[in-house]
Amino acid sequence: MKTTELGRTGEHVSRLALGCMQMGTTTDETTSFAMLDRYLDAGGTFLDTADCYAWWSTRGSNGGESEELLGRWLTRTGRREEVFLATKGSGMVHDLDAIWGDAPEPDWTVARRNYDGAGAGVLRSALEGSLRRMRTDHVDLYYVHVDDRATPLEETLETLHAFVTEGKVRFLGWSNVRTWRLERIRQLADRHGWTAPVAVQQQHSYLRRRAGLENGSIVDDEQLDYLRAHDDLTLVAYSPITKGIYDSAARREGHWAMEPYLGPDADARLAAVAEVAAEVGCTPNQAVLAWLLHQTSPRVVPLMGPRTLEQYQVGMAALDVELSAEALHRLDAAGA
Repeated sequence: MKTTELGRTGEHVSRLALGCMQMGTTTDETTSFAMLDRYLDAGGTFLDTADCYAWWSTRGSNGGESEELLGRWLTRTGRREEVFLATKGSGMVHDLDAIWGDAPEPDWTVARRNYDGAGAGVLRSALEGSLRRMRTDHVDLYYVHVDDRATPLEETLETLHAFVTEGKVRFLGWSNVRTWRLERIRQLADRHGWTAPVAVQQQHSYLRRRAGLENGSIVDDEQLDYLRAHDDLTLVAYSPITKGIYDSAARREGHWAMEPYLGPDADARLAAVAEVAAEVGCTPNQAVLAWLLHQTSPRVVPLMGPRTLEQYQVGMAALDVELSAEALHRLDAAGA
């Protein structure tokens, strides 16, 4: 497993991060522990979770299952010092009864209006809860999970800076955030001497979001340009294979994950990645992960979130996929 520097911190993390969102709920403990053990044995270090994972899996859950599982695994293995541990706050929701209602699934439209936010009290409580569940005295990277435009940024940044000075957090990040907000965050941190973020976690894959889409979570051209100009920020790409849609046209048909990308550009890029994958002898999903691992401007750390051991093994195999300069050029150039 190769590593890459996190921003310009001097801290190196594994090039492929392991998302733990489904561990403890959709993925049982035995399977989760096996993934974690194999990932570290393969040289992986970068584990990603959040305090809200995964309240939506079971009615009555308040989240925290993933962090609790990681705490049990860290206690069992004693491998805390081998791990670069990232978690998040501000993305938990309140009034879960209203969000579930009488339906078998939660109402995500209502949920997105009920995030806890990034106020000082919320973040303090969230971090303390995460540390308790993971049975550790610090996290290596702490994200604002959902950018909160209702709370003054000064309040959020001062609180996060306090976490760093107290030794409870080493580095900061932001997720689901627009580019102009990132610049405002950086300016305020510089002006007040507060700790600035070194990572931004956004949805990012090989497909490009369709024109006119209003979405603050999916990387667009402006954000890529901003990150190229500010290499003190590392892009951590969640949903890098977009729910696995690259491998199957039938799976893509009507899948909600395809909606932000639909159009001629997506069609052209899907054809290109299928062609390259066939030539190098891998799956299209693996080719996409390999393409992301080759990105240097900006640097990208793909965050895979396998549900099963088979999915984990398929994802890790992307590390061995070799893409020639010609294949990379074709992939880069593809599009409407």
